[in-house]
Amino acid sequence: MSIYQPEYFYGLEYDVRVINGFKNNSSLPLVIWCSSNNDDLGGRALQEGDDFSWSLKTNFWGTTHFLCTMKWDAMRRKFDAFKVPRDLQRCSLFRKCSWSVREDGFYFSNDEVNWKKDFSWL
Repeated sequence: MSIYQPEYFYGLEYDVRVINGFKNNSSLPLVIWCSSNNDDLGGRALQEGDDFSWSLKTNFWGTTHFLCTMKWDAMRRKFDAFKVPRDLQRCSLFRKCSWSVREDGFYFSNDEVNWKKDFSWL
């Protein structure tokens, strides 16, 4: 019996939040565009401290995946805002996946208190 069996995670609801964590960038917004294979969440221009949030339910096949493109000034980066199986466990019992996008990179938290840098812009 496999420990990871997608059918046991079918229909679980998760909350995803992406926060503009830049400092002193009020004149230049952080542009975000997120989508999955089934949903296009559209684009937003986030000012300092603004956020973009959505809820999702995992699919039967365990392939739920939301990809976001971030742009700030000349910097551009795509990242997986939510991806099974990576996030089933790390988003904790509360099923909360939060990202703070900052000048030096992308930080992840499942409680919005403890942030860990996941990767840089480059």
